[in-house]
Amino acid sequence: MQPRNMSMSGVVDLAAVKAAGEAKAKAEQARAQAARQGGAAAVPPSALVIDVDEAGFERDVLQRSAEVPVVIDFWAEWCQPCKQLGPLLERLAVEYDGRFVLAKIDVDANQMLMQQFGIQGIPAVFAVVAGQALPLFQGAAPEPQIRETLDQLVQVAEQRFGLTGLTVDADGEAPAAGAGAVPAGPYDALLEAAVRALDSGDVAGAVRAYRNVLVDDPGNTEAKLGLAQAELLGRVQGADPQQVRKNAADDPADVAAQLAAADLDLVGGHVEDAFGRLVDTVRRTVGDDRDAARVRLLELFEVVGPDDPRVIKARGDLARVLF
Repeated sequence: MQPRNMSMSGVVDLAAVKAAGEAKAKAEQARAQAARQGGAAAVPPSALVIDVDEAGFERDVLQRSAEVPVVIDFWAEWCQPCKQLGPLLERLAVEYDGRFVLAKIDVDANQMLMQQFGIQGIPAVFAVVAGQALPLFQGAAPEPQIRETLDQLVQVAEQRFGLTGLTVDADGEAPAAGAGAVPAGPYDALLEAAVRALDSGDVAGAVRAYRNVLVDDPGNTEAKLGLAQAELLGRVQGADPQQVRKNAADDPADVAAQLAAADLDLVGGHVEDAFGRLVDTVRRTVGDDRDAARVRLLELFEVVGPDDPRVIKARGDLARVLF
């Protein structure tokens, strides 16, 4: 894929993006509030690169863009140019020392955002400044071109909206494991309650506890994994395995039957069978049926874990079917 330059003056028509004047006013209001509170707190270098999903997009990108330009890297595990561009952008985010934040969005898991931005291929890089979405470039562009684009972005953000970026504390990283006692997190009690509920067979109670965490902290990894597992257990509770598999075998076009069989496959440890069944279902279907199969597959990815080789392979299979 050849890189192509995109005008910095372009604006993507997103429903969530406000008009330029309103965005600028919000940015100025946020800065004024921070000044009244003694200025924005310094952030560690690790806070300059974040993973963002659909649930956290408004908070992590749109709201944050009132303080600092947010560069969005749309990527996927199967995309080879992404593996070249991603580390470069991460290195530059740290090197630019808070003048922008890098938000990484996995297109396989966040296809709605991909559609909203009108992305035709990846890697694709956008920026959001004071609520305005700006296309930057597409493809694995050379570093000098990327630096030039980022310099232009930083200049536009500062001159047009007064966004001078974040203050970075190079010594502000969390201590390494074993360096001292780690205080209890704000959601530890809820997470422990969810585990106890699962241990006692109260799947519905576990689901509620995990969802309560995610209401306040949509990016909580432990809660997302726990919720995916609890919901899977809830779906297979009381199911007749023989009947479920018979229904799926008798009618391959019955999407609900295929979803139920995939759940049983996963619970039984047949991970590749579950993923393969749903990828095939996505291939054969359209519209709401296809979306239901795709969403269920992404849910099962959450259960197994994003770094599992079987998940990585299935993500590639899904992408080839969809695109």
